[in-house]
Amino acid sequence: MGLRLPTVMTNEIVSWRNVQVTDFHRLQQYLKSSLMKEVPSIGPGRIIRRRQDGSLEYLRDDLTIEEPLEIRIGDKALATTMRTPGHDEELAAGFLVSEAIVHNRNQIAKLSTDGDNRVIVDLAEGVKLKLNSAQRFGTISSSCGLCGKTSIDAIRQSFPAIESTNVRIDIETLLSLSEKLQKAQGDFARTGGIHAAGIFGSSGELKTLREDIGRHNAVDKVIGRAFLDGLLPLNRHLLLVSGRASFEIVQKALAAGIPIVAAVSAPSTLAVDFARESNQTLIGFLRPPAFNIYSHIERVILERL
Repeated sequence: MGLRLPTVMTNEIVSWRNVQVTDFHRLQQYLKSSLMKEVPSIGPGRIIRRRQDGSLEYLRDDLTIEEPLEIRIGDKALATTMRTPGHDEELAAGFLVSEAIVHNRNQIAKLSTDGDNRVIVDLAEGVKLKLNSAQRFGTISSSCGLCGKTSIDAIRQSFPAIESTNVRIDIETLLSLSEKLQKAQGDFARTGGIHAAGIFGSSGELKTLREDIGRHNAVDKVIGRAFLDGLLPLNRHLLLVSGRASFEIVQKALAAGIPIVAAVSAPSTLAVDFARESNQTLIGFLRPPAFNIYSHIERVILERL
């Protein structure tokens, strides 16, 4: 017959390799995330951190918020996406553009939020909602904005290839973009866990930057902002994302008419193939002084003037 001993939690945590004692449990018995939010996208939490010298410390840490957002057209639920709160109307607008549900600003009469993680889109009078079999419903995770697609061919048919060929960018301007993006990432500097997407002019000026826990959401937000401002197509602009370049990133850029897409990390094979078919310049591993060009090299001025 075994002897069952009661669980005992010590009031002290002793660091490894030394006798330094820190009384964490008197500070707070349990680690909890505070409900107070300093900004919509960041929430504070308490953690125990092990430092390089082996000692432990109890401190506050900033965490990226991830919450569901339901996008509705009238009384019809279209999709729920896991996103970082903030710029929700832009996210909804960009989503509708990238799904080929709307094409012109005048097709949307009103965008509103009801304070309960929901954006309601009212279409203009006479505009009817038309959905094809490729368009998704349900919940979209923060890591994948294309998980429910059933036909990539249908996506290709929704958006024509880029026609603009006269927009070009020189090497020095291209190499300057990643630093500009990083400096503008206020939430990433605090949390280390959020993606960014930036729209740049061909001369290197940052037009719009948005951050989100999902890279596809960040892209939807910058595209949605341009759409709401009546600036589409962005046929003389460049999109830069802080992570990898997946198929969905290139596809969303095509929906906005963006001819050049760049990423700090690698592209996927499907992204490269799609960019080549869509007449888009795709650049990966944009980490000065290096970068890779995977398609339509003619838009990058490689020779020094």
